[in-house]
Amino acid sequence: MESEWQHLRLEASELSYPWAPAYRSLIEAAYAEPALRNLYPFTIHWALRFSTTTRPDLNPTGPCLTANGDGTFGVGRSFLTPDLGLFATPSEAVALAVCQLSPGPGPMTD
Repeated sequence: MESEWQHLRLEASELSYPWAPAYRSLIEAAYAEPALRNLYPFTIHWALRFSTTTRPDLNPTGPCLTANGDGTFGVGRSFLTPDLGLFATPSEAVALAVCQLSPGPGPMTD
């Protein structure tokens, strides 16, 4: 799990897209949150998701986080749909994501 987080952080630091700084800040904010760091992170089209299990049998939990081209950060129930909210900072989006986790998803398992 930690190696997947490190991979995401490295990948985000090397991106050169216009939205890359916002994406990097989202990855770092999610990594800084213990409740999310205890889950397995994965992305779908640059949208950040979490699982209670590793690949290949992912068990997604919680909402999807996105960094948008306009500098906002989305939280949604499905990927690329910020139906739970748009925020000005990644920490606000991460805080809502933590609140949306199922009660006691616990740490990731193999």
